[in-house]
Amino acid sequence: MRFEVRERIFAVGEDYWIEDENGRKAFLVDGKAMRLRDTFELKGPDGRVLIDIHEKMFSLRDTMVIERGDEELARIKRKRLSLLRNHYRVRLADGDTELDVSGKILDREFAIEYEGELLAEISRRWLRVRDTYGVNVVREDADPALLIAVAVCVIHLAEKERGVVD
Repeated sequence: MRFEVRERIFAVGEDYWIEDENGRKAFLVDGKAMRLRDTFELKGPDGRVLIDIHEKMFSLRDTMVIERGDEELARIKRKRLSLLRNHYRVRLADGDTELDVSGKILDREFAIEYEGELLAEISRRWLRVRDTYGVNVVREDADPALLIAVAVCVIHLAEKERGVVD
């Protein structure tokens, strides 16, 4: 399953659509402005909130939390020792499962893996449109909304670390 993300210079409070491979609107990333913490909602084409994404308050390192309803799905934070490439760890709510996100996050060239198995690939290579990148969900049994939320989180954390967003 491949999705296309047309982003503008991203900032909290800005909304953008994610389209499926047939050009249909699949998800809306709704940035919530005027909040104490960075907050986003991933909505379906009908406007129903599928996933809530927010910054965890009072943490030593920047951490984003992904929730579905009132249930926490995952926490995302940068790995401590990642010198050459950006590495993020996604700890799923079960406490035992970790996803690894690594690559050139700011260039939109990275992968989401579980125990070395590719779950999703994020890349600008497939697309010619400026400020657009693709999210290719490789495993058919993977949750596309969760993987897109992970991509949104790591991009936001990387941009925040580099001072690209407020």
